[in-house]
Amino acid sequence: MKFGVIYELQMQKPWDGDSEYRTYHDALEQIELADKLGFDYVWEVEHHFLAEYSHSSAPEVFLAAASQRTKNIRLGHGIALLPYPFNHPIRVAERAAALDIVSNGRVDLGTGRSITEQELEGFGVDPADSRSMWDEAVRMIPKMWTQETFSWEGDHFVVPPRNVIPKPVQKPHPPMWMACTQPDSFRLAGEYGLGALSFGFIAPGVLEASLNIYREKVKNAQPVGEFVNNQFAATTMALIAPTDEEAIEYGKPGADFFGESIAALFIPWAKKKDVPESYQYYQTLARMAEQRLRERPSFEEQFESGALCMGSVERCRKVVQHYAETGIDQLIVMCQVGRIPHEKVMQTIRLLGEEIIPAYR
Repeated sequence: MKFGVIYELQMQKPWDGDSEYRTYHDALEQIELADKLGFDYVWEVEHHFLAEYSHSSAPEVFLAAASQRTKNIRLGHGIALLPYPFNHPIRVAERAAALDIVSNGRVDLGTGRSITEQELEGFGVDPADSRSMWDEAVRMIPKMWTQETFSWEGDHFVVPPRNVIPKPVQKPHPPMWMACTQPDSFRLAGEYGLGALSFGFIAPGVLEASLNIYREKVKNAQPVGEFVNNQFAATTMALIAPTDEEAIEYGKPGADFFGESIAALFIPWAKKKDVPESYQYYQTLARMAEQRLRERPSFEEQFESGALCMGSVERCRKVVQHYAETGIDQLIVMCQVGRIPHEKVMQTIRLLGEEIIPAYR
């Protein structure tokens, strides 16, 4: 099993004039440490307008900076938003190829369409079109990377014959992934031969159902690219400390902030009428989120179940093994959450890298 670390670049209030600067530069220092300790991937999200929850609106810039401070860790867009006008697929292909060059061939391209009403509406994207826009773009991008002369005529994009440059270092092209939260996304990822980025923070015991959908469909994949990227990555929140007590002290506020923020992101869907079919799953989640905010599920229950990788090294070693036993290919940890101090994030990365990851090599 491989290991990754993911960044939203969270910045819980109160802020000061240097908050964003510190957040970015602390994260780069953390990634540099993760690279030295043998982490396999760093994933960087693309979000817009989501103050406090994510200040990562230019992942290609951040990952380019990370590429110059690291040597081995793979650089994952987690994810690039493909519906236009978030990003035109030509620009995604160009930027990913340029990043692949400056990083000496370390790019993985995750793709998605956005699941928040705030972002879709802010960019004027009709939710009813987002899936078909993603579908076209994800088929176009690998062709731009591999064809000297590329052209396209589809429902959303028309491109006359052009040579899209530069070309990536990796041949035939960088591995491609898809962000997945609902069952239909895992099905699509498998059918399209894309790696599945399970960003829903699904605990073992429930995770297996999504993994089974993906593994069954990927067997007969018709890849949108030149090869099948048969990989499944799961995500968990992590804070590792010398004692459970210290991990809870710093981790519980972060976990509470994250849970409340996620719920708030979905709630606008609950108020929408005529939600497109491909977003009705999130409308259901929105109604559950409203109930979640009222009932405040117990942190202790999440802690005891292993849904959160928080605690002493010994405790977190068991949580990691629990994920490994589900059969996933990569465990992605989110450490930079809420107001968890930089030194505690560094401690988590160091303990995971020194005390836990070596057992999986």
